[in-house]
Amino acid sequence: MSGRRLDPGARRAQLIGIGARLFAERPYHEVRMDEVGAAAGVSRALVYRYFPSKRDLFAAVYRRAADELVAATGAGSPGAVGDWVAAGLDAHFDYFEANATTVLAANRDLAGDPMIQSIITDELATLRSRLLDALEIPESRREAVGVALLAWLSFVRVSSVEWLLHRRIGRDELHALCLRTLAAALEPGNGR
Repeated sequence: MSGRRLDPGARRAQLIGIGARLFAERPYHEVRMDEVGAAAGVSRALVYRYFPSKRDLFAAVYRRAADELVAATGAGSPGAVGDWVAAGLDAHFDYFEANATTVLAANRDLAGDPMIQSIITDELATLRSRLLDALEIPESRREAVGVALLAWLSFVRVSSVEWLLHRRIGRDELHALCLRTLAAALEPGNGR
């Protein structure tokens, strides 16, 4: 192999980038660690030094993707929550469409994997916290509304995966459904 020398951080980032491309192009089970090494110009053994298994590489790819998705949604500001949520849904759907193979692997093939679940849990917790802050929920109601928001965020994730798989409804219809579901979850008497 004739890969150029990179510092460990740059090499790790390079391998994650290559993994992201390969996992986006093909189903999880078809990606091989030796192809990741070949694309980087390094040995398979070096890839395994950074990522002890393909699952570890996928988790790093998915962690980066989750961080990018959370960053793309930004933080909501009080008073403009509706616009922020609508834009966040668009960013979410854009990401799911552009990375359908990776999203489906994380939410179907590796759904029970503790590393992947931890990433999803962290992402949902960050988004829930942002929503609670933007909605300016009083401390006395924060827990109840937080439960409703977590349920809604899970609904969005599951609905988005279903949409990717079957396309039984259009994207605009899914968007409207998610907004209606959020409004219903936040109705007075539902914890808010």
